[in-house]
Amino acid sequence: MSVRPVLRYPAAVLKAVAEPLEPGPDAEALARDLVDTMRASPACVGIAAPQIGIAARAFCMDVTGHRKIRSCHGLVVLINPVVIAREGAEVAREGCMSLPDFTGNVRRAIKVTVEGLLPDGTRRVVEADAFEARALQHEIDHLDGALFLDRIASIAGDLFPRKRFAPPR
Repeated sequence: MSVRPVLRYPAAVLKAVAEPLEPGPDAEALARDLVDTMRASPACVGIAAPQIGIAARAFCMDVTGHRKIRSCHGLVVLINPVVIAREGAEVAREGCMSLPDFTGNVRRAIKVTVEGLLPDGTRRVVEADAFEARALQHEIDHLDGALFLDRIASIAGDLFPRKRFAPPR
């Protein structure tokens, strides 16, 4: 298991466009690190390579069990993903491990179709809606050097301190 530290904004790699990644052993090793890091992070549903300091177009996500899902493809690991179709739009609250102290209202497509490669080079297409579509778009934004901050309409009206819950006594 290789859990990597998650970088926080303003780390430069988070604002840079990530480079395409060749399928093969290096992509497979990166995928394992992404999954291990995601699974070790409570309440995390996805993580992109730039968040662990790797400027490569790769991410993983798994929305299984989230209360807002409709579609659910289980564990999704993609390299060089591209959104090939979008439908509808909705504003909803998002958070990010690279901005752990804030959440924000972000407008995103309700349905998306994403095409990419598995780390071994196999082509994969994912059609998702609701929360899974939002998570896909959030992770792909990381690969394009964008954070949810870049998608909020107003810092004053759409950015909020994250609520922290104290453990019961």
